[in-house]
Amino acid sequence: MREEVYEDLKANYDFSMFEFSSIGRRGIILKRIEFTSTGLNGVFNLAFGDIGIDGEIDDNCISNNGDRNKILATVVDVVLKYTEKYPDRFIFFTGNSPARTRLYRMAITAHLEDLSGVFDIFISVRDDIMPFQKNTNVNSFLIKRKIV
Repeated sequence: MREEVYEDLKANYDFSMFEFSSIGRRGIILKRIEFTSTGLNGVFNLAFGDIGIDGEIDDNCISNNGDRNKILATVVDVVLKYTEKYPDRFIFFTGNSPARTRLYRMAITAHLEDLSGVFDIFISVRDDIMPFQKNTNVNSFLIKRKIV
């Protein structure tokens, strides 16, 4: 992706958690990205959102800080860093609403050439998992770094 990313990433020792600050029209908003085991061998869930007052991820919040593309590019940058460290892991993610999942699909579509050079990208549609397809109603995504 050729989008600008936030450079103030802070990662914990095993890269299971990253934090950064969104800076925009609503001020500075702390964001977190976490990778947790799904219980399925080699599949890890990507959770992302604002850091709530309780210190936990609030993935239902819509920050509306005017920096959506920079945030999405930062999430991709984090996934690149994470999968460089753990190339055998699959990353599972979905939006917390159909609209958010559609946003993720559109972002992947817009950068598909770059992303598909680095990742194998799969989608789940109903109960089927298949290679990424544009203009498809998606339930979730599953990606894995290509081993070159």
